Amino acid sequence: MAKYNLLKTEGRAKRGSFETVHGTIQTPVFMNVGTVAAIKGAVSTEDLKSIGTQVQLSNTYHLHVRTGDELIHDLGGLHKFMVWDRPILTDSGGFQVFSLAGLRKIKEEGVTFNSHIDGRKIFMGPEQSMQIQSNLGSTIAMAFDECPNSKADRKYVEDSVARTTRWLLRCREEMNRLNTLETTVNKNQLLFGINQGAVYDDIRIDHAKRIAELDMDGYAVGGLAVGETHEEMYHILDVTVPHLPQNKPTYLMGVGTPANIIEGVDRGVDFFDCVYPSRNGRHGHVYTKYGKINLLNKKYERDMRPIEEGCKCPACQKYSRAYIRHLLKAKEMLGLRFAVLHNLYFYNHLMEEIRDSLDEGRFAKFKSERLLSMGAYERGEMD
Repeated sequence: MAKYNLLKTEGRAKRGSFETVHGTIQTPVFMNVGTVAAIKGAVSTEDLKSIGTQVQLSNTYHLHVRTGDELIHDLGGLHKFMVWDRPILTDSGGFQVFSLAGLRKIKEEGVTFNSHIDGRKIFMGPEQSMQIQSNLGSTIAMAFDECPNSKADRKYVEDSVARTTRWLLRCREEMNRLNTLETTVNKNQLLFGINQGAVYDDIRIDHAKRIAELDMDGYAVGGLAVGETHEEMYHILDVTVPHLPQNKPTYLMGVGTPANIIEGVDRGVDFFDCVYPSRNGRHGHVYTKYGKINLLNKKYERDMRPIEEGCKCPACQKYSRAYIRHLLKAKEMLGLRFAVLHNLYFYNHLMEEIRDSLDEGRFAKFKSERLLSMGAYERGEMD
């Protein structure tokens, strides 16, 4: 069983540590997204350690349909397979089943759908998701849930959330069984439950109260950043997070921008993940404390400054905006690698700054100053 230590609070913001079988996670934390056991952009696990990565996230659905979880199990599990000895969280595959799979049929037992790789018919329910994640041997497994559209009809959302609760109970039962088997890669695998409810306050609150009673290892808020406004997302966090256990980690799934993360921490969130730093990096969009810049813009053609002055990432230590822009324009993989490395370092370093500000009791000041500085490029105050 993992142990979450609440070290400090400031308002609703939490500073904690989460002890797992693969090491202790200092929170708030950003999880780098390695969907198929790799960060897109030619970034190795050694690179990830050098830029301060604590946790990697991989995806149950994608690893199941390509390469295969049984093969990864036979090769010693995901940690050994990708040569990573720190914590890994695996998404349950639920979001991908509902967003990527196209035609699908939802029943109480689970979901039947066609693989987006080869079209073959696949069935996934709570038990199958737990079995796949157990084969992968991740540190933290996510419960199998349905992620309804944020604007879905109220009756649909009520029925969906009730089914997600029933699925969570089945996930827990199956996880407990799998953790007793001799062939299980990680017998200390943890399970997080997921709060759903679209943008309906009362459904979110009722569901949070219900799953809080189940004493899971941690809790996620899912179904956000899927079409609602930032204000709606912050409102849902405002009304929902207070009903989740403060003495357990809280995870905001798939979010988001640096500003989203700071606002999420302010509302009591511990864990974040998002594809933005790697995806944007691959398109030449890089983050700085003054906002995001597009290196493909012609004004950086002769700019010999690093992406961000004072940044300690591998790219900024030696290479210029002009050179990285040249690599990106020339479609050289090195350009993608530098931009992705910078963005991931930026996100991990942002979390360090947040943790330091909480340790020192100055998070509110940090939040206001950083949110203001992030708009400098947009306001034309920086070149």
